[in-house]
Amino acid sequence: MSKTCYHCGEDVPVGTDYSVEILNKPRTMCCPGCQSVAQTIVDSGLVSYYQYRTQTADKADLIPEQLSQLAYYDNEDVQLDFVHDIDNAKQVTLSLEGVSCAACAWLIEKQLMRQSGVIEIRVNTTTHRAHLKWSPEQTSLSEILTAIQKLGYKAAPFEADEQERIYHQSMKQYLYRLGVAGLATMQVMMLAVALYFEVFGDLDTSFRNYFRWVSFIFATPVLLYSASPFYVSAWRSIKGRTLGMDVPVSIALLFAYIASFIATVTEQGEVFFESISMFTFFLLVGRFLEMRARRKAAAASGNLLKLIPAMATTLDGETIAVRSLKSGDKIRVLPGEHIPADGTIISGQVHIDESMLTGESEQVAKHVGDKVYAGTLNGAEAFELLVTASKAQSRIASIIRLQDEAQLSKPRIAELADIVARYFVGGLLLTAAATWFYWQQHRPEDAFWIMLSVLVATCPCALSLATPTAITCAASRMGELGIILRKAHVFETLCKVNHLIVDKTGTLTQGDIQLHHVEVFEDWQRQDALKLAAALESFANHPIARAFQPYKDASIELDQVENKIGLGVQAIYNGNTIRIGKASFALDSEFTSNETAIYLSQNAQLIAKFYYHDPLRSDAKALIDSFKASDIQITLLTGDNASNAHNIAQQVGIDNVISDSSPEDKLAYLNTLKSDSVTMMIGDGINDAPTLSGAHLSVAMGGGTDIAKASADMVLLGDNLGQVMKARELARFTRRIIRQNLAWALGYNALILPLAVAGFIAPYFAVVGMSASSIIVVSNSLRLLKEASSK
Repeated sequence: MSKTCYHCGEDVPVGTDYSVEILNKPRTMCCPGCQSVAQTIVDSGLVSYYQYRTQTADKADLIPEQLSQLAYYDNEDVQLDFVHDIDNAKQVTLSLEGVSCAACAWLIEKQLMRQSGVIEIRVNTTTHRAHLKWSPEQTSLSEILTAIQKLGYKAAPFEADEQERIYHQSMKQYLYRLGVAGLATMQVMMLAVALYFEVFGDLDTSFRNYFRWVSFIFATPVLLYSASPFYVSAWRSIKGRTLGMDVPVSIALLFAYIASFIATVTEQGEVFFESISMFTFFLLVGRFLEMRARRKAAAASGNLLKLIPAMATTLDGETIAVRSLKSGDKIRVLPGEHIPADGTIISGQVHIDESMLTGESEQVAKHVGDKVYAGTLNGAEAFELLVTASKAQSRIASIIRLQDEAQLSKPRIAELADIVARYFVGGLLLTAAATWFYWQQHRPEDAFWIMLSVLVATCPCALSLATPTAITCAASRMGELGIILRKAHVFETLCKVNHLIVDKTGTLTQGDIQLHHVEVFEDWQRQDALKLAAALESFANHPIARAFQPYKDASIELDQVENKIGLGVQAIYNGNTIRIGKASFALDSEFTSNETAIYLSQNAQLIAKFYYHDPLRSDAKALIDSFKASDIQITLLTGDNASNAHNIAQQVGIDNVISDSSPEDKLAYLNTLKSDSVTMMIGDGINDAPTLSGAHLSVAMGGGTDIAKASADMVLLGDNLGQVMKARELARFTRRIIRQNLAWALGYNALILPLAVAGFIAPYFAVVGMSASSIIVVSNSLRLLKEASSK
């Protein structure tokens, strides 16, 4: 008699031996495909699929919906929408469901870091997102998502629209739970007040017990349905061997319910059904308002992605999905439309509103060859665009990744608060037990409700929310200012800066270099010298190099090109050594010049000098004046010659000038500063990268090189120096908010704990106080979303 496959129901071929242990028995499979799928189902904890299925699966094809959805995320074409490749690894931002406190984040991070292939995972409890970095050679994204689901949380790649749907779904569920708790509370409280004030004192004991049973009936759905999120969160914490904020709350609710039920059945002792209903109702009100406040704090970056339209128009007039666009595609952007992808203008001259990126309200003129970015707003003219990046690789996507990374990288004060909160819960449970034991000896009839008050009133929700909500709000505000944060320590360090170090070209000056005079030697023609210089400078990434782009000639071929950072470019041309850069480099001598010029040489013989002009930024002096007013030391640190450096320094009011500095010289200068110096470096070039990395705090100009941005802690998208001072004001305001939050959270617990232990806090007041404390902290943090300069 032939055997049938336990998975798909088909006949098992003779001579095969495939099986999987399912429901404690070995089950025969017909092929490796069915064996693999069945084993995946078992390993993922979804074996109940086989218990409840009504028919067999298709051959090696049908698996539970949860698994099939997760496996979908391993498809490389699908991953183009949300996965970012970096350093031979992959990273993605995940949306999380079920995360309610710092303990949840700690649990996910702890468990996932044990999994092979996971390089980094950081969870943000405010935005309900996680930053994940993994090695695709060792594990897959679906395996990591499955591991998160085994912990009791749901995870999926972050998408703004999906996040919005999940938020509304969660809010709807909370409203249902809140409605049940509210209705039950009203009914139970009417009976409880009547019993407390002996309205029915002339009735016999049977009627009194009848009212208790009615209260029990109303309180039961509150405990089993409305309060279920607290039990789920507490169980996750216990499974992860940690103590979350919902552990004492769940213990209080369950203890009160069990004790009240026993009192009702035995007709002896007090009941707390009204307290259970009120506990749950006020807790849900607090969580509901907290969720709304958190969403407001986290909405900024998600809203940026919504600016990218879902559809784009091809040159043939066909409408296609934006997610299908790839580098090299050509599309048409119509007047008044948000640009669907990063790209280069190939036809048309337009004005683009880039305020969502830079914070600057004025439209920017764009011409053929200029870059434009997804999400920015086209003006009144249509134009044609050559796509240069997919949605996942777009500038706006990278901005959101940087924002999320900065929010996920916790400052030391936030890490300390999380640790304190975890230990505080343990201390709270011990204190509650000791409180019950004490009052059981002295006033046994009140011991239980006093213990409940201690459990609820001192829950450290506000302490865990104090720092992350403030950091999230401040990071969102920074984004509105046109500043992208790359490190979380920015808010702490900005407040401590006492020494500002600035580069000159492209930082204090506009970096919009213009050649105004060319002097040639050795019978060279001006145009030939310009073409040769342009060919050399095409291998450099510096504002001066961009001034030569109009003169580039593709017919000039160079060999053995070397870019000497901070000096110039060298190559072989027609058998001769050609150099362009500083006088000492080009002429291979100790010769120095104070001219505002670039030198071109052949075999160390001067053949041309290019005089250039680099106008000062309009806001450079205001920046320097504001830092000087704050009694901050300022140094101009540049690779340019002394004459140019002192000229700019005199215009903006800088006294300390260090010129002719190589990248090594700049870094060496940092190392000579006193140990009490807290330095902030502002730069834009490759030669600034070592100094940006070495400074306590670094700021890269948005128009600077990629390596400068990668080395910096902050990036100015709009090259507006005035935003640096606004960032400092915001950082100081953020520090005040965090201190206020921590002072309130710690002060509240320090005040309420002795009162609760002494029996002066009723259970209903305890839960109101705890919820109000959390809402105050979150609301105070939301002040950061307003204009910081007004504070």
